[in-house]
Amino acid sequence: MKLNQIRRTLGFTLVELLVVIAIIGVLVGLLLPAVQSAREAARRMSCSNNFKQIGLALHNYHAAFGRLPMQEGGTTNAANADSPSPESTIATSHNRLRLSWLVPLTPFIEQQALWEQISNPLDPNEDGVAPFFQAMGGSPATYLANYTAGSEYKPWLTDIVSFRCPSDPGRGLPSQGRTNYAACLGDAPHFNSRGNKLDTGSDWGIYEANIACRGMFMARRSMQFRDVLDGLSNTVAAGEIMTDLGVNDVRQRPIVPATGNVRTDGAGYCQPHISETRPTVYDEQLTTIVSQEQRRGSRWAYGRPLYTGMTTILPPNSELCMHSFLDGDGDGVVPPSSHHPGGCHVLMGDGAIRFITDSIEAGSSSNPPASWANIGPSPNPYGLWGSLGTRAASEVIKEEF
Repeated sequence: MKLNQIRRTLGFTLVELLVVIAIIGVLVGLLLPAVQSAREAARRMSCSNNFKQIGLALHNYHAAFGRLPMQEGGTTNAANADSPSPESTIATSHNRLRLSWLVPLTPFIEQQALWEQISNPLDPNEDGVAPFFQAMGGSPATYLANYTAGSEYKPWLTDIVSFRCPSDPGRGLPSQGRTNYAACLGDAPHFNSRGNKLDTGSDWGIYEANIACRGMFMARRSMQFRDVLDGLSNTVAAGEIMTDLGVNDVRQRPIVPATGNVRTDGAGYCQPHISETRPTVYDEQLTTIVSQEQRRGSRWAYGRPLYTGMTTILPPNSELCMHSFLDGDGDGVVPPSSHHPGGCHVLMGDGAIRFITDSIEAGSSSNPPASWANIGPSPNPYGLWGSLGTRAASEVIKEEF
């Protein structure tokens, strides 16, 4: 009798098992957020390291050539650089001055083999003739639909690990090679696309662009560290951006409203078109894109603002707001963004990586300068954030950021 009683006490009752299971479930529920937070912290650190490598490459490039890589640089033929429909045709002897600042950095981030392909003629179908024989990189603006099977320009379709943030899940079509890092174009939505018309041999826009484009990078102009009079440690060189995941997110999907003008109506003129019930998306009927390939960060080799540029007008993780989609995306307000909670990384001119919060003081988005001609001499209307984006505006940075 006693032996049987001893044997029965060696097991667990049903109530005891349920209590143990409940305790384990509570512990898992408490632990899971901590695990997710730790994983995001690791991804954020990896993202920061990738950005740091780009900063080192930027300085090594400047040391080698005495200037920064050009945004919208490359080669051109003035007779046919921008006509007709350059996004739907394939350049065979030049790249129409469409290359981003990231392309010249490839040999400085251990991508020498890729650079060799870009800097030498490439013949995908090996027939030695146009339209598929491409010299000097080809045009990164070309849509995938305008290639034939097997003739795609493979370097532009390559995802480079150093250009990607691990927290960004974007992969594959309809994007080409993605990037999460964009050049700082300054604090004005004017002439930040094709800053001056070097491609057509005309000086149209050079005067205006030199006034309006106050960032560390300027489209189609070679910049140097000596141009950064406000100090490299006080000037944003580049910022982190999300790539478009196809979810109509205001940080990833651009619009051009039917009425209004971002250049004159202020950076906030797209805000009325954000959904009232879903504040992270635009109204569906206003997602005015010309092609499914016109997506934020979807082409690392293309120098237009939507793909590889950022501005310090609206604070991080604000909405994308374009002036037009002329020639595959024109001027606009293109703030940085990220999947990191609370803000995004920026690369300063001295190579330091800083994390800028969404709540950084950014002035008033509804009070732009009177015109693009006044942006140069006018006080910066976008507060501390706008001041960080200018290279030589004599603005003293007093606040912590």
